[in-house]
Amino acid sequence: MASTRAQEVAEVLWELKRASKIGTYTTIARRAGFSAGSSGRAMLTCLKTVRRDWPHLQWWRAVRDDGQIEKDSEHASALLEGGFEVVAAEGAEEMVVVVDFESQVMSWEEDEDGETADKAK
Repeated sequence: MASTRAQEVAEVLWELKRASKIGTYTTIARRAGFSAGSSGRAMLTCLKTVRRDWPHLQWWRAVRDDGQIEKDSEHASALLEGGFEVVAAEGAEEMVVVVDFESQVMSWEEDEDGETADKAK
């Protein structure tokens, strides 16, 4: 049975798909109501569950906060197939980053309490 966190992440991934955007571990986790954890570990655990329980969801839309992805990885290939261009990351030989990363990342407006609002930018 999938965790509540994984179910919430699945909902956020669906939002990202509809918007044709990607999301960082931290922003996805916040949107789902939890912390991404140290080095995104909580998000990585959720993504494993999402991939197992909802294989049709585009798990690859979730990226590290710095946008870097291992070169020639399944993740990089899925991003390319999804229409995102990647280029070599500066100073990291074995890593790539999505072209125009900042504009490709979904951001949700926050209200005055720091809670994410339902309306996406």
